[in-house]
Amino acid sequence: MKKISTLLAATALVSVMSTAAFAKTLVYCSEASPANFDPGITTGGNDFDASSRTVYSRLVEFKHGSTELEPGLAESWTISKDGLEYTFKLRKGVKFHTTSFFTPTRDLNADDVVFSFERQFKKDNKWNSYMPNITWDYYQGMDMPKYVKSIEKVDDLTVKLTLSEPNAPMLANLGMDFASILSKEYADKLMAAGTPEKLASEPVGTGPFQFVDYQLDSVIRYSANPDYYAGKEKIDDLIFAITPDASARMQKIVAGECDVMPYPNPADIQALKDNKDLVVLEQPGLNIGYMSYNTTQPPFDKVEVRKALNQAINKEALIKALFVGAGATPATNLIPPTMWSYNKDVKDDAYDPEGAKKVLEANGVKEIDLWASDRFRPYNPSFQRAAELIQQDWAAAGVKATIKTLEWTKYREEGKKKDRPGAFQVGWTGDNGDPDNFFATLFSCSAIGVSNYSSWCNKDFEDLIQKAKVTSDQAERTKLYEQAQVIFKQEAPAFTMAHSTVYAVARKNVTGFMMDPLGIHRFNGVDKAE
Repeated sequence: MKKISTLLAATALVSVMSTAAFAKTLVYCSEASPANFDPGITTGGNDFDASSRTVYSRLVEFKHGSTELEPGLAESWTISKDGLEYTFKLRKGVKFHTTSFFTPTRDLNADDVVFSFERQFKKDNKWNSYMPNITWDYYQGMDMPKYVKSIEKVDDLTVKLTLSEPNAPMLANLGMDFASILSKEYADKLMAAGTPEKLASEPVGTGPFQFVDYQLDSVIRYSANPDYYAGKEKIDDLIFAITPDASARMQKIVAGECDVMPYPNPADIQALKDNKDLVVLEQPGLNIGYMSYNTTQPPFDKVEVRKALNQAINKEALIKALFVGAGATPATNLIPPTMWSYNKDVKDDAYDPEGAKKVLEANGVKEIDLWASDRFRPYNPSFQRAAELIQQDWAAAGVKATIKTLEWTKYREEGKKKDRPGAFQVGWTGDNGDPDNFFATLFSCSAIGVSNYSSWCNKDFEDLIQKAKVTSDQAERTKLYEQAQVIFKQEAPAFTMAHSTVYAVARKNVTGFMMDPLGIHRFNGVDKAE
């Protein structure tokens, strides 16, 4: 019996080792650590890569590599003629993840959808403030509280969203990360256990990969969801190797230590293209790098000062130095030229250091704070370098700029403060392909304290973008957005810097990975030849 037991044990060990040997692992060298894993309370692309695009799903999804919508957790939907009621039919049999910390007892139903949205806008909902100092930046910044009248369960597989007035971008909004669907059963369990904060550190969703563990600022591990409604992924294990330094990411992918990396240094792109083991993917980014002036704080409360600061910056030289020929165009408007409604007739602020100096001197502008993050973003490869170059230009115009540098997560927290002084470098990659996602999210009155880093509230601009939301006629919306761009340029709440080409690098044995116009890094559909 002892020999048989030993033989069985050895056979089992060989079986396990064999399975492990054939398991496919894909390593993604992520550029930053996630703030947490709750896509409702985060705003960074790296946060969404680590949470909503791996762990979670939404009612509707963007087709991989495009801004076109397709069914997600909702297999179909209808919209009433007056545009006020959206009725979603949910897929039957969608499973939530079974993990080491949670085993679901039921499939996805309407309760989960209602929970996922109500927590973001109902102040009396205990999940609205389940951790200290959380904010629902996207829900508020997208003006959802103004438009969502109610979301209710019709039956287990039917949900009805009722609006207070029509909203043209609403369906596209529901494909965004903040609209990810969470498990109400899991949330109830955590609340009952007195550990609600685990919702943001131990996520449970219905997405293609399920969370395994996270070593802070080092590694995130996922495994393929065996019950994914679209079918189990070909990759068995997905690893995010957090590598903030672009040069280190390059070294790792060249050495084969990671399979995919985003955002190479512009100066390294040609060398990466020359490497026969690598594929460099690129596309024009649906993005904008800019610098917000806090228009509620002197001297930025004066439009002539803001315009003069813009004119003091040599934008052409700035972009050339930052992007090193890696594909970036000067940004005249907030939205990129590839987006519908772009106003080509708007003229950029001319570089005029002498004229700027006279205006700044006349207004007594001598010192200002200039903020810079420590991270690489697709729309700005070096906040620090950009700050140094702008600092030099402003010095030539008689203004001393003090550079204030913070880590990315803390940087964004400070930037949201309404009384934050100075000029704040930031940027944006579109989430849904609609101009509203730029104009309203970044500069509407309701986004102040959230994603409107300029604290700018202009009545004429606001009226135009709000009118554009309630009409479904794209030609009419285009006219309204074109007028909004004229006002934005006249008022100059920000220095519009650049629209960049976005790059990612993959090992040649990786298939199915593609660039996404929404700045998303997705790993469903990705495979790897061993």
